[in-house]
Amino acid sequence: MRAARLIKMVLLLQSRPAMTAAELAEELEVSERTVTRDAQALSEAGVPVYAERGRAGGYRLIGGYRTRLTGLARGEAEALFLSGVPGALREMGLEDAASAARLKVSAALLPSLRDASRTAAQRFHLDAPNWFREPRTPELLPAVADAVWDDRTVAARYRRGEDEVVRELEPYGLVLKAGVWYLCARVARAAGGGAFRVYRIDRFTAVDAGEERFARDGDFDLPTFWAERAEQFARSILRSEVVVRLSAEGVRGLPYVLDARSAREALEAADAPDAHGWVTVTLPVESEEVAHTQLRGLGPEVEVLAPEALRERFAREARRLAGLYGAGTSGDGTDGMYGDGASGDGTDGMYGDAHQAGT
Repeated sequence: MRAARLIKMVLLLQSRPAMTAAELAEELEVSERTVTRDAQALSEAGVPVYAERGRAGGYRLIGGYRTRLTGLARGEAEALFLSGVPGALREMGLEDAASAARLKVSAALLPSLRDASRTAAQRFHLDAPNWFREPRTPELLPAVADAVWDDRTVAARYRRGEDEVVRELEPYGLVLKAGVWYLCARVARAAGGGAFRVYRIDRFTAVDAGEERFARDGDFDLPTFWAERAEQFARSILRSEVVVRLSAEGVRGLPYVLDARSAREALEAADAPDAHGWVTVTLPVESEEVAHTQLRGLGPEVEVLAPEALRERFAREARRLAGLYGAGTSGDGTDGMYGDGASGDGTDGMYGDAHQAGT
């Protein structure tokens, strides 16, 4: 492990003008005494690490020293090439820059590791959009992405319902969620704002990036911010409740048709199953209309108990289905359209046993 730590220390010093022993100790998760010993070991190995004493002192590399990427293990090199998301980079207008960077990294690797980009691509592919939805790249995404990378404020027009609003924004980061691009931005402090907000990029109608650059908040962490906002949004839209009975199969399928976390919490709060193995659950939902669409995916494994209007809606559909299917067999003597759930092409299908859940 010490060899990996020494390589990391060199790379840290290579990326910054100087670092104190305390800073290096925090980054490397060791004591300052260990940092001193590691710096001595690097110096003895021919790496020009120079230590300056005093309040403004620290460690630095002298003479423009640069290390090549010869210390990477195969797994590390392959992981490096997995960090790119080709589709997202292309949509942001960064495909050429990413390609050039990969070529430079490949050239710096040992000959035995130069196939890392190919082996990684053969083993992992990210397909971000949802099933059965044609992904569309927002026309203004490249302009927004440029502003994000350059920390430039933008004057943006944004559709909010039937109206358009104008905002001066400090664009902090981009998020691609299920094929939809979002901008995490702060309303420019000069405009009296300061709060961080989330905007769907396909709702921007105009984006004008100026030359003015903003100072980023060093405490802002994009993954943490997005996770918190996503959870807040998921909970904020659950304004209604429905009461249902679920079979054992319905219990298994519920997290696939509703918000998974809300479904799990509702099931944890439910009473024990009744004599027939059915569980009565109170579910938070966006609306009765949305609940109707979602719960239909569970078919006969769910019975709506309340509200009465939703129960009657399912009852009407059940009567219509009974009229369509009669005794429950199709005219050709088979057991209906779906048989036992096989895909019909001799395979088990892409969706396994989760087809009832709508995945």
